Amino acid sequence: MANPFFKFKQFTVFHDKCAMKVGTDGVLLGAWTNTADAANLLDAGTGTGLIALMLAQRTNAAIDAIDIDEGACRQAAENVAGSPFSGRIRIIHSSFVGFQPGRKYDLIVSNPPYFSQSLKSPDDKRSQARHDDSLPLPDLIAGSKEMLSENGRIALILPVEQEGKLDGLLTQYGLHRIRQTNVMPVVNGQIKRILIELSATPNPHCAPDCLAIERERHKYTKEYEALTRDFYLNM
Repeated sequence: MANPFFKFKQFTVFHDKCAMKVGTDGVLLGAWTNTADAANLLDAGTGTGLIALMLAQRTNAAIDAIDIDEGACRQAAENVAGSPFSGRIRIIHSSFVGFQPGRKYDLIVSNPPYFSQSLKSPDDKRSQARHDDSLPLPDLIAGSKEMLSENGRIALILPVEQEGKLDGLLTQYGLHRIRQTNVMPVVNGQIKRILIELSATPNPHCAPDCLAIERERHKYTKEYEALTRDFYLNM
């Protein structure tokens, strides 16, 4: 039986009641995101609350974390309540499209559902968490642009296959890449994910860098260890 929780250095994330479990994508985004000058944060599609908790560890910001799934929100709320950051994270049961925050955010982060036009799981909750019907990328970009403060930023992790779709959306909504890391599961492997930061203010010096997670099976690269050592117990 799979472990119902994942223990990090400063908090524990239970994920037995969530369709999507703690995974590398969420850890990458939570550790990689630039949190500078961000006083108000939004985690869109929080799931277990993992990314919200990681960002709370790294900042003194007030964090709203929303999810369309009521069960995920309950578990995220339990994880937040058991952490040292419970006073700064608010878990909200809401769809992203219908969310009315009443304030602007300096930083919006999301590890969005990304499967489209593929066979869905018979488990409705897992299917909703993995497929982009509930939060299509165009809705995520359009809604985030509306919720951003003047100098606000969006940080995402996406499959590399969605990069072309993202480019069209950036043109449509007047956003720019200001930082990007291409992620490979293993050294010299194929790029599988992109970590990307967006802003209305361009960065003419933005050039993607690369990160490999493993040197070989179960042996992490020094770069991945440096990125995640504040969180993983064994780093």
